[in-house]
Amino acid sequence: MGVVNVTPDSFSDGGRFLDPAAAIAYGRALVGEGADIVDVGGESTRPGAAPVDEEEERRRVLPVVEGLVGAGALVSVDTVKLEVARPALDAGAGYVNDVTAFRAAPGMAALVAERGATCCLMHMRGEPRTMQDDPRYEDVVSEVKGFLEERLAFAVAEGVSEEKIHLDPGIGFGKTAAHNLELLRRLPELTALGRPVVIGTSRKSFLGRIASHPPRAVDARMPGTIATNVLALAAGARVFRVHDVAPVRDALTVAAALLAGAWEDVSLVATGDPPPAAIWPPPAPLSSSNHGARRLRRRRGA
Repeated sequence: MGVVNVTPDSFSDGGRFLDPAAAIAYGRALVGEGADIVDVGGESTRPGAAPVDEEEERRRVLPVVEGLVGAGALVSVDTVKLEVARPALDAGAGYVNDVTAFRAAPGMAALVAERGATCCLMHMRGEPRTMQDDPRYEDVVSEVKGFLEERLAFAVAEGVSEEKIHLDPGIGFGKTAAHNLELLRRLPELTALGRPVVIGTSRKSFLGRIASHPPRAVDARMPGTIATNVLALAAGARVFRVHDVAPVRDALTVAAALLAGAWEDVSLVATGDPPPAAIWPPPAPLSSSNHGARRLRRRRGA
């Protein structure tokens, strides 16, 4: 999942793609690098971000969604607003990425169900302006799992097909570095919910703090991004929301060659199709006993 931020204040690339033509060109470039989903957002969710009104968010997002439909990837709209999602779906988007898991606009579930769209339900403690103000949990993994389980049940009760629902633990959304690491370490507890898990560690500040003191700058966090995504793949994650599509996809492709058919699974989930029973739940990480696992049937090469 490649990220296209049409915002002036996103933590990584705010302001670079405010011009619709620039955003469309960038999104098409991400597709060329191998993005299966292009996620278009017009409201920053970085810590401390101020909300954006509905009209302005539509103005930012809709021309970009329209320009990316037909580019070769599923177009996602990253929004919590019903009247941003609706025209984006009308314009050809097929995926709704809601960082509030339908809490900000409960009617989003009915809209997603009606349109047959795929959706991502994410955990976030609080809201962007305050989410990093001393977040605390008794057991972050159990609490995030319980939340995602409840939101999954809500969406299904509202008519969303379970096969169209992805779940995101919300790395960096109301969590300390220790919370983020614990979620990544115990990711199989979340994949046990039976739905594709989305991981969004790309360029996040906790990676920079772990790697060096002083922390690495945003544009120097690719090694940490790659490491966390590869380990998440091995732990069962199947959708990877990233800014740097080509290097992360290459790393996942190589890592998947060591996991029994995992890359086939990633590709299937990216389209929104349910993975076949033969490869779901995800395969266990490579061990000496499965060293001779079958070769990938896709993306063969020397």
